[in-house]
Amino acid sequence: MIRWGVLAAPLALMACADMQDQIARDAARQSVRPVLAERFPGVPLEPASDCVIDNASAGEITRLALAAAQPTVSPETSALVVEIATRPKSIRCLATDGLAPFLI
Repeated sequence: MIRWGVLAAPLALMACADMQDQIARDAARQSVRPVLAERFPGVPLEPASDCVIDNASAGEITRLALAAAQPTVSPETSALVVEIATRPKSIRCLATDGLAPFLI
């Protein structure tokens, strides 16, 4: 019986970590969308936000998630979003996932 508890504990912790990651990513999207709308008008926000979040580091996601609680987007948050969005992997993602459906 104790063995099952020992095996189940790490699984439960992994599930919590995954949930925390998703919550942070969802909050970060709230910071990313207004910047994308302002700096990259016409870009589809949902796929573009996904590209930015997927190419951000854990620390950047945390910073963006914390910024979502602010009433306005700070210049630092805007600069961070633009920095992430202009990385080669983000640009490739935007070209294939963000804009491609609208170019067909």
